[in-house]
Amino acid sequence: MEKYFFILVVISIISYLYLKLAVKFKIIDKPNQRSSHTKITVRGGGIVFPVAILLFFFLNDYNYPYFTLGVVFISIISFLDDIYTLSSKVRFPFQLLAVLLILIEIGLPFYPIYYYVFYVLFGVGIVNMFNFMDGINGITGVYTISVLLGFYFINDVEHLVAEDLIIYSLISLAVFGFYNFRKKALFFAGDIGSITLGVLVFFLLILFIFKLSSPLIFALVIVYGGDALITILYRKIYTKESVLDAHRHHIYQKLVDVKKISHLKVSLMYAFLQIIVNIIVYKSYNLDINSQIYIFISLMIVFFSIYLYLFKRLKIS
Repeated sequence: MEKYFFILVVISIISYLYLKLAVKFKIIDKPNQRSSHTKITVRGGGIVFPVAILLFFFLNDYNYPYFTLGVVFISIISFLDDIYTLSSKVRFPFQLLAVLLILIEIGLPFYPIYYYVFYVLFGVGIVNMFNFMDGINGITGVYTISVLLGFYFINDVEHLVAEDLIIYSLISLAVFGFYNFRKKALFFAGDIGSITLGVLVFFLLILFIFKLSSPLIFALVIVYGGDALITILYRKIYTKESVLDAHRHHIYQKLVDVKKISHLKVSLMYAFLQIIVNIIVYKSYNLDINSQIYIFISLMIVFFSIYLYLFKRLKIS
């Protein structure tokens, strides 16, 4: 318990110092027509997430070196992107490198090659999904907490990963929430925060799927995944926009803009829905493969139906 208090103190101090330095050096996010916020806010507050992972690495016998190296690479380039706004051509190779390092860490077999290619593309998708979904106060923090709790309780039974990796990350999310989970956030996660969390979740996701031979584990990110996928399809089919351009088509954005629901309530909705799914996964991940696939497809149908219904009901002028 004392070590967790120590981690809490260290991350709290770093977050406070970063806030002061970011204000001094103007590492800020200025609102525009596509923003959900209305005032200039510090960005890059998610720097506490890679700090938590590094603390885990150094205090836990240097566990998961390839994963940690991937986090370091992606964090550096993402923080530079927060400051200077880098081209996707610069960011993508680092995302690919981080994903490949994770697959090496897990020991995923290289053959059959199409499986490996799938996991590489899936990893890049998860990383960017967390980045795309980071658009309102609170959502990145509380949703990722709900996802990590799903991993934590399964890990408590199966012991697949060092639990401190999850606990340190949860502590960093709690500290981040102190600054972000409020009506007027003091800072945002930035790319360094959302992308680092995407890398962390991808690592846990593939590790658990691989070790448990359980496809149902994919459902631990189904709430974000459903929103992100439906939004991409909507933009490609109806708006003809580039998926890389900023937009306001996500369901959470429409709930805020059209229904005028507060950021924090929408964020809690997403987290609550994921927790319900987590319970289903926890009760079902050790069933036979056919049952798991049936449950996963059923969940996909339910969520996709909800999202499609909301897309039709929530129109942005």
